Amino acid sequence: MSARKPPEPVQVIKQRRDAALRALVDAVPYIRFLGVVFERRGDELTAILPYRDVLIGNPLLPALHGGATAAFLEITAVMTLNWSYLWEDLEAGRLDLEGTAPQDLPRLPKTIDFTVDYLRTGLPRDAYARARITRAGRRYASVQVEGWQDNRDRPYAQATGHFVMPASRE
Repeated sequence: MSARKPPEPVQVIKQRRDAALRALVDAVPYIRFLGVVFERRGDELTAILPYRDVLIGNPLLPALHGGATAAFLEITAVMTLNWSYLWEDLEAGRLDLEGTAPQDLPRLPKTIDFTVDYLRTGLPRDAYARARITRAGRRYASVQVEGWQDNRDRPYAQATGHFVMPASRE
């Protein structure tokens, strides 16, 4: 009878996941510039764009700038794709990103096109977004993203994007 390796403690797994996500996010300066942060629940990511006055595009309304909204949704799509792409290796313990230099991290998906639908005015408050991968192949992926503020059932923007996936890490 072969002895099975005991499972890792849950806290160790959570720390590895959090460190990997932190390394991926910290490697993209524009994410830091916008102040976007990610919350992780298992394999699902929720992006948060904390409100700051510099994000206002029209001070008369006031309304979030459309470019900030589009960038926020695209960042959410790219990070969700990358997280999904790396998930299996992270879970199997084949990939440890903690302490990895930004140039040594896996490459990000490249945007082919990204279409944003502005459904209502982005108010001067925190925004949230989640992406759903609708097709993920070895070379190409499609993603839908939804952004909301106070009520997830009332999105203020949504987007669809198509991406070229990075070459295999093997």
